[in-house]
Amino acid sequence: METVRRDRHSVGSEPWRIGVLFSRTGVTAVIEQSQLQGTLLALEEVNSAGGINGRELVPVIYDPGSDPTKFARYAHKLLTEDRVTMIFGCYTSTSRKAVLPLVERWNGLLWYPTLYEGFEYSPNVIYTGAAPNQNSLCLAEYLMERLGDRFYFVGSDYVYPRESNRIMREFISARRGTIVGEEYIDLRADRARFKAVIREVGRAQPDIVFSTVVGEATAHLYQAYCEAGLNPATMPLASLTTTESEIRLMGAEVGCGHYTSAPYFERVDTGKNASFVARYKKRFGADEPTNMCVEAAYFQIHVFARALAEIDVMDTDLVRMFVLGSEFDAPQGVISIDSETNHTQLWTRIGRAGRDGQFEIVLETQGPSKPDPYLICAR
Repeated sequence: METVRRDRHSVGSEPWRIGVLFSRTGVTAVIEQSQLQGTLLALEEVNSAGGINGRELVPVIYDPGSDPTKFARYAHKLLTEDRVTMIFGCYTSTSRKAVLPLVERWNGLLWYPTLYEGFEYSPNVIYTGAAPNQNSLCLAEYLMERLGDRFYFVGSDYVYPRESNRIMREFISARRGTIVGEEYIDLRADRARFKAVIREVGRAQPDIVFSTVVGEATAHLYQAYCEAGLNPATMPLASLTTTESEIRLMGAEVGCGHYTSAPYFERVDTGKNASFVARYKKRFGADEPTNMCVEAAYFQIHVFARALAEIDVMDTDLVRMFVLGSEFDAPQGVISIDSETNHTQLWTRIGRAGRDGQFEIVLETQGPSKPDPYLICAR
């Protein structure tokens, strides 16, 4: 077996190779480009420190163009032609689910740095984004305590928004809240479609509009809301997916006053984060914001690199064994990879967007929250 591994992955001073799948084009490029940048920054840090046991860590990068079929096609190419076993990438749950059977078939390991709907486990995935118990439940509870219990759901039309809203509906209903409307919109819909949705929101008069809209469409939703003259002080948009990058796209004045729940915001007050933000902006531009997806894409490279340095072989089973249970001092704070679920213990925070495009943190936990992807403890 050792001979097979050496034949497949090479030895000596040849580079270690990994696969990277983030969209630089298409409707989700606004956030996936930032994930690519977080990945590249971490790779540059690893290599500038001497690489992994003297060998450079080199990415094989493809642009799937926000198309799940291309995610599957490139994942297959990475695993079979490029002969890599580690893939870092995917944003939407649809793209993750397109790649999942391939990494399971070829015993690769997908590192997935995006919040998602939960209710999944694969030994071939390391989940470094938030599970529902780490973001959505605390956001609903926070808003119901302060603003009211009437919700209107607006989401993009694919698996993550529908499943995320199912979880939120059950949580809100159990606390005697009400869902007064629910809309799902194509990922490629233009602003006119969102204007129609916002008219319905205005008629329903909810206390909170819960958004699971993603990508470029996020800007359309918030801009339509702003143009309709609705007031975030009395009826805010609340989201799990709207980050500093989407706020920049829509305009800070448009995003001001709305809420997001995330493990990380650029304004997290840690020494690690101050240094991380400075390096990121030096590398990609002073006006480039960090966000929760950047941060997860960044720290997962370092978690992987530490494991590879220990085992010195690109073997999926050994990498997983060393990664599970490991800790890393990330920009958000100390995180760890949960050995029971392959998910990550992450911090829980809620932020309210300000006029400068940054989030004021209005709630945060005192430490990382254990992932509960099947909501066993929440039942």
